[in-house]
Amino acid sequence: MQAGVLIAFLSYFAFSCGDAAVKFSGASLPVFEVGFFISLFALVPTLLTKRPDDTWRNVFIPKNPKLVALRMASGTVGGMMGVYAFSTLPLAEAYALIFLVPLFVTVLSATILKEPIGLKRWGAVLTGLCGVILVVRPGFRELLPGHLAAVGVALVGALTVIILRVLGPTERRLTLIGSALGSSIVVNGILMIPGFVMPSAHLWPVLVLGGICGGIGHLCLVLATRLAPAAEVAPTQYSQIVWAAVIGALFFAEFPDGVAVAGMGVVGLSGLFTFLREEKRTSWWHRTPLLRNRV
Repeated sequence: MQAGVLIAFLSYFAFSCGDAAVKFSGASLPVFEVGFFISLFALVPTLLTKRPDDTWRNVFIPKNPKLVALRMASGTVGGMMGVYAFSTLPLAEAYALIFLVPLFVTVLSATILKEPIGLKRWGAVLTGLCGVILVVRPGFRELLPGHLAAVGVALVGALTVIILRVLGPTERRLTLIGSALGSSIVVNGILMIPGFVMPSAHLWPVLVLGGICGGIGHLCLVLATRLAPAAEVAPTQYSQIVWAAVIGALFFAEFPDGVAVAGMGVVGLSGLFTFLREEKRTSWWHRTPLLRNRV
């Protein structure tokens, strides 16, 4: 196995630890406050992704300001909804819904980019939706706002992928990551002021750890794509469902039943198929920087 792929697995393990910190913190702090501190602490290791030949001035001057601003907005909104989803849902369940991203990418590719979509990819979309029904089971279980937030994360994440297809060939990776984190810090910082709650002493290490893990995740993901093709790195993100199940069981006493596990597997396999199919048909991994679709 290539070193880049192994580092990618480490990256998504770090992201999963960061999301677990979000879940723990979200039980005591408002959404905007969690988003602010996690983004703030994630910024430090993320800045290490700067290439030696880049100047700080160039990094913070985008070549396409309007689309970068749209990327900042999608990352900030996705981050807020992600904090709420992880705070109110079991980790593995939230991931299963967020992993609808490639399925939404397929829909947006057909409607916005007018790309031809074959029957196999449409079949993967329908299969993924069936998996979601198994996870959520509307009518048999209560449909919570957290479920809608997680689906919202997937929809915004798919929009981010479409934006990155355009920005990928021209913008620096650090510009895209740093601008999204900076936007999240500013927006969450403003919105958290009216309901600010001082974090307790035991929450500060969790917030710091969550942010550092997120930053390390981005750092490792950038390194992974320098050592291995993005098309080989991308499928490793589905390891997060495994990490979520393990972390959820160990730290949050979350044990999904058999039907939910089956649904998560269906969503994961349909998403993986969509990724591989799109790479084969459109080679868009070669045109899109591999970034996490939410801050």
